Amino acid sequence: MKEFILFFQMILAVVLTIAILIQVKGTGFGRVWGGLSSSSSRRGIEGLVFKLTFVLSFLFILVSLISIII
Repeated sequence: MKEFILFFQMILAVVLTIAILIQVKGTGFGRVWGGLSSSSSRRGIEGLVFKLTFVLSFLFILVSLISIII
C-alpha cells in the first residue's frame, strides 16, 4: 500500500510540475504556440489548466498527508 501511495505521489508531482510550467505568466497560451492573444481572461484550455493546477495541488497535499499518516 505504501508503495502505491508513493508511486501516485510521484505521478502527481510530475503532472503538477508540467501543469505549472505550461502556464506562461501574463501571456496566455497564445504566445506559447506563436499566436497573439489580446484577451486577459482565462478561457478554454488555459482556464482548464489553471483549474486543474488547483485540483492537482489539493490531491498532492492530500496524498502527502495520507503518506505521513500511514
